[in-house]
Amino acid sequence: MTVLKEGNLELTLPPGVRGRRFDDHNHGLSHCMKAVDFIVEEADRVLFIEFKDPDHPHAEPKARNAFLKELLLGGKDDDFVRKYRDSFLYRWAENVAEKPIFYYVLIAASQLDEAQLLARTDALKRKLPVDGPESGAWKRQIVAGCAVFNLDTWNKHLPQYPVKRVNV
Repeated sequence: MTVLKEGNLELTLPPGVRGRRFDDHNHGLSHCMKAVDFIVEEADRVLFIEFKDPDHPHAEPKARNAFLKELLLGGKDDDFVRKYRDSFLYRWAENVAEKPIFYYVLIAASQLDEAQLLARTDALKRKLPVDGPESGAWKRQIVAGCAVFNLDTWNKHLPQYPVKRVNV
């Protein structure tokens, strides 16, 4: 069983599923490309996963509130989109972008409700874009789906990938 860590959040992968930290300096292009935190390989799909943790026990309340305000106003959307697109481009250049890719963003903030998470998910779907151009010119999707979760909704909708907070 593989456990991937970001701060004091742990993501546990089920047996047989491979995953790795991607948002580190090992990809060699952190000076010009953003990266999602983790890439998880399933048999028939790939997950790009990004964690943000405004509820981190050491987070300053003022910084937490500023992050959440910016998030809810859509100010974090472009950063999430860039992380996805740069990671997708990196994988494409590796010639491994064959399976459908799903993008999941975990915002570990208990105060986010399902309506707010849905609004952020809808914005992300439009900006990536999930559906491609109306002309139908694209023969392949650049993203098969995406969703924004808090800890509760993550563990409810993705029980095979539990995330928990641990002491650091």
